[in-house]
Amino acid sequence: MRGVRAGLGAVALLGVLAAAPPPHADAGARADAGAWTAAPAAGRPYVYLEGAAGSVLQDTLSVTNPAPRPLTVTLTGQGGTPVAFAATTVTVPARTRADVPFAVTVTADTPPGEHRGAVRAEAAGHTTVVPLHLRVSGPRLAALTVEDVRVERSGTRCTLRYTLVNRGNTVLAPRLAVRAEGLFGTVLDRPEQALPVTLRPGERVTRTAPWPDPPALDSVTVRLTAAAPGAAPATARADASFASPAGVGGLAAALLAAAGTATYAIRRRRR
Repeated sequence: MRGVRAGLGAVALLGVLAAAPPPHADAGARADAGAWTAAPAAGRPYVYLEGAAGSVLQDTLSVTNPAPRPLTVTLTGQGGTPVAFAATTVTVPARTRADVPFAVTVTADTPPGEHRGAVRAEAAGHTTVVPLHLRVSGPRLAALTVEDVRVERSGTRCTLRYTLVNRGNTVLAPRLAVRAEGLFGTVLDRPEQALPVTLRPGERVTRTAPWPDPPALDSVTVRLTAAAPGAAPATARADASFASPAGVGGLAAALLAAAGTATYAIRRRRR
């Protein structure tokens, strides 16, 4: 079906064709300027588009002016489907319908699936919004990676830094789980949680997560596991060593205490 796209790309206005007056034009002439209408051609309730990424889609918007004087209409795009017209205004003669053809190129990186947008027509203090529905065909691939994991420290503060990358062709809502293992066992275990971010195909975002209570003295391996609906989980790791003055002092005290206990036990055996 020929139509308008609801993804990325430009929309070229191919022209404006003034059609013959519609039936009952005399009755329409008695209406004021606020009675004008804008709708998809052929009386459809909305513009429906379907095609593969990289294709060019076309459709026509019909603007009807039943008033006895010309009407100037401004056309723009809105919502998730940006629409840019080569001519932003169209003058419709009195008692006439103007059919406005336009074309959209669905860019190669437009993900498969459903997309929504609208065409907005404004004239004589009145606004009409025509919905745009686009279905982009093709296989859907959900792929997510987590990269560049680092443990950053500043004084007693510790932060985990990482990068999420959308390697597929669908929009992803990632989730993240964090686990850190030290010499003496697990020191951090955060279950999978949704992140306040969405990733478009090819998009990458760097985020940080606080680690408020890292170990004072330990050597740890931090593992971050990212997941999203339809995508296989991805894991990345980073190693870090902790040796704060308090931790070193505590270890020294523990070693001295252990040594003292061992000396006392030896002396008791000698008696």
